[in-house]
Amino acid sequence: MLSYIIRRLFIMPVLLFGVTILIFLMLSLLTPYERAALYVQDIPKRPGAMESIIDKYGLNDPIHVQYWHWMVGREDPTTGEIKGGILRGDLGWSKVGASSVTDVIRRRFPATVELALWSGLPMIAIGIWLGVISAVNHNKIPDQILRVFSIIGWSIPTFVFGLLVLLIFYARLGWFPPERLSDWALRIVQSGEFTRFTQLNTIDALLNLRFDIFLDAMKHLILPVVTLAYLGWAQILRVTRSSMLDTLRQDYMTTARSKGLAERIVVRMHALPNALIPVVTIGGLTMIGLFNGVVITETVFNIPGMGSFLADAALSLDVISVLGVTLFSSIILVAGNLMVDVLYGIIDPRIRLQ
Repeated sequence: MLSYIIRRLFIMPVLLFGVTILIFLMLSLLTPYERAALYVQDIPKRPGAMESIIDKYGLNDPIHVQYWHWMVGREDPTTGEIKGGILRGDLGWSKVGASSVTDVIRRRFPATVELALWSGLPMIAIGIWLGVISAVNHNKIPDQILRVFSIIGWSIPTFVFGLLVLLIFYARLGWFPPERLSDWALRIVQSGEFTRFTQLNTIDALLNLRFDIFLDAMKHLILPVVTLAYLGWAQILRVTRSSMLDTLRQDYMTTARSKGLAERIVVRMHALPNALIPVVTIGGLTMIGLFNGVVITETVFNIPGMGSFLADAALSLDVISVLGVTLFSSIILVAGNLMVDVLYGIIDPRIRLQ
């Protein structure tokens, strides 16, 4: 198992190098003047200012030199200090966020993580459970009900379902508001009496023993979590059901039943582990998508996460912000795929030997 993980770890730098090449090539499609405007907060008015910025950042240098400076930074001719470079955490200046892209990601990522954790894990667990029930009761009433349930969830667009639950449970009933916290809770969280450990409202509220803030944060999370979870259940249910039906028809399942094993043991010990390979793929990609920021859900429920920031940056043509978030998301994607590969090896030992 260790050698299998090491082989996968050796692939990560190659993938990340390829990602940086692609993102830099997209950035290189801009002219030197357009890229120079991305390095400053305000475009100077004096004559020759843009040319000096182009010379300062070497935007007319050969492409491989520009890539090196973009990766590791460039020496400031006046001070001799190395400035910039994505390896030093400098992803550029965000005009939408009015700060560096790194600072915006640091502020926004916890909201996305909190939403992903509360929706992703129940989504995968319940989706697998419903898929197993549907497959075991093939063509029976539970299967028919769950198939209708999944078809509806698969067909409804995210923004439609989100707006629908907002209309019912917030606009009419006033139960579950959007955003992350109520005004009174936000004032307490931003005050000095509340310690921020993780920047996740629910976790920090528990660590501060403020159960009132925890309940308020959960009340704001219910609608976006239900929106993501229901649409995710539909997808994972369909994949699990299809994989389980294929597994239950295999010869070794007949052999297990012929030994006198109870059906629940046959399903749990023999069918489910062999049916989980495609489910792990879908579940892993789903979690990666959640951690990268769910654009539509965060926009509908006014959650200040990575997805809503990316949407604002794209609408404002903030190229540096879009590319910075893309690079950050690519790192999460590569790391998430590594975790999926490790889960493959745990579930199916034959994969480790390939």
